[in-house]
Amino acid sequence: MVFEVSLANLINIIMISTGIGVSILFILQIRRAPIHTGVRSYFIYFLQILILYLVAHLGRQLLEGIPSAVVSVLIRIVTFIEFASSGFLSLMLVSMILYLALPDGEKKNKYYRILLALTFINTAALLISSFTDLFYTFDAMNIYHRTPLYFLSNLCPLIMLVQGMFLLIRYPDQFEENVSRAFWIYLLMPFGAAVLQAFFSEIQFVIFATVGAAINMFAVIVGNLLVRYESQQIEASRIETELSMATKIQANMLPNIFPAFPEREEIDVFASMTPAKEVGGDFYDFFLIDEDHLGLVVADVAGKGVPAALFMMASKILIQNYAVMQREPAAALEAANHQICQSNDEDMFVTVWLGILDLQTGVLTAANAGHEYPVLKKPGGNFELFHDKHGFVVGGLPGMKYKPYEIQMEKGTTIFLYTDGVPEAVNPENNYYGTDRLLNALNKNPDAELPELVNTVKKDIQAFAGKADQFDDLTVLVVKYNGTDSSKANG
Repeated sequence: MVFEVSLANLINIIMISTGIGVSILFILQIRRAPIHTGVRSYFIYFLQILILYLVAHLGRQLLEGIPSAVVSVLIRIVTFIEFASSGFLSLMLVSMILYLALPDGEKKNKYYRILLALTFINTAALLISSFTDLFYTFDAMNIYHRTPLYFLSNLCPLIMLVQGMFLLIRYPDQFEENVSRAFWIYLLMPFGAAVLQAFFSEIQFVIFATVGAAINMFAVIVGNLLVRYESQQIEASRIETELSMATKIQANMLPNIFPAFPEREEIDVFASMTPAKEVGGDFYDFFLIDEDHLGLVVADVAGKGVPAALFMMASKILIQNYAVMQREPAAALEAANHQICQSNDEDMFVTVWLGILDLQTGVLTAANAGHEYPVLKKPGGNFELFHDKHGFVVGGLPGMKYKPYEIQMEKGTTIFLYTDGVPEAVNPENNYYGTDRLLNALNKNPDAELPELVNTVKKDIQAFAGKADQFDDLTVLVVKYNGTDSSKANG
């Protein structure tokens, strides 16, 4: 008989030790799994409580039969931890089911309050039993014995598990089939093991069933999450590919070959756009309307990303077409505004500076639809803000009128155009770059070649911003008028 008892204890120790080892290995696996941090933490806490439950149960088995006052205290502590851990395992299991069944709402909070109340009652009752032998006792040899009220020690966890069963039955559509099956196995397997243990009372089948069902449940859930993660990675890769293609398409829509008009000595043009995201809402444009007129555009669509990029493409085409047809910046903006307002359900808008430069006379006719002030440099002078007349944004309200104005571009005059991503660049202290810094950067070497001017400004912004993320698109367009032999411009 002694041999049988020893064999049973040996089997129990092997099963419990295996459960502890498997739980530790699963924790290590979950730590490396590419799943949400909150979900990972929840699983790890669950398994840590399961390990605590197993260690406490193993400790009670090893301490039983040792007649010692110190052991008597220790065995009561580990028994309390064992039973309390079992209650917390039920809480966490049903909380997981509740989270999936009812993602939010007052009903979820009601269920969760019941779970917390049951856990508190269970823990308090177990604590009382540790001092009063309410549910179990220990004899002089520190051998564990159940009392007639032992069934109450599992009453609260049992109610919680029944609540979990109810949620699985009440909200079946909220669970994936294999996840629902794993929950049912975890809920029912210990009951089956309890029946088996009734015939083999010395072997702890319930412990084995609990650990096995828990590991199966986590394997299924983590497996589902990994499959979902892989699907998300594939989708993210697809989106990244499409965004990369969109970036190339957008870049190709903007004139980006410099020198832009190598056969035209009257002008030098250079431009640059650095989007804050893969695709941006800013754009610039320059195009010959005819042999003697150059169209210039700098614009900024409200917003960033793909929606702004799509709106940007449509706006660019409209503004260029109307500039060619109307040949008057104000009229072109009015026509573009009318067209955009007719089909603008998303209420997007774009700020625009549009100019048409007469290459023979040097007269620049322009109109400003809520855009930044241009920066102008006269021959021999420094860059200065040109406070032009502002109109309302394009796409904001139908029927808007825009006021044209003229600038006489003498030979050697340079105009620097930009979007608000330049003055509104921020540093880690949330200070704005501003137009004063822009002017200082331009005037470090005001007679530099146009690419050098643009590069100086971009480097100055980068130095100012430091480690701060780029918040908005950075777009600049700079044009220098060199005049012609037959030019009527002064100089």
